[in-house]
Amino acid sequence: MDMRESRTDGRPGAGRAAPAGQTAAGHQLTLRAREEAEISGVLHVASFDDHEIVLDTDLGTLTLHGHDLQIKQLDLAQGTFSVEGLIDSLSYATTVARGAQAGRGPGHQAGGGLLARLFR
Repeated sequence: MDMRESRTDGRPGAGRAAPAGQTAAGHQLTLRAREEAEISGVLHVASFDDHEIVLDTDLGTLTLHGHDLQIKQLDLAQGTFSVEGLIDSLSYATTVARGAQAGRGPGHQAGGGLLARLFR
């Protein structure tokens, strides 16, 4: 059995965001002193450079912003990723419908943080 089969367990919808009220068993994020992050539940690296890394995870799109970001480890078969550098921020983006289902209210929008509301 390859790692992809054991990770998805053949469940319908495996590899996608967990439904509202459930957590993705494989997704965890560990941040150490803003200089190192280890992330599990990574499905795809959408883009990366030394200032921004965009990852698709079990729980939505995760964006890391910082300086001198360097990918140290990536194993998509196991869904693991690690990065070093000065990490300034981490943010998740999900769809509006999923956010509303998660109890954030009907007005919640993906990426609708304070700065996004200020610069509309």
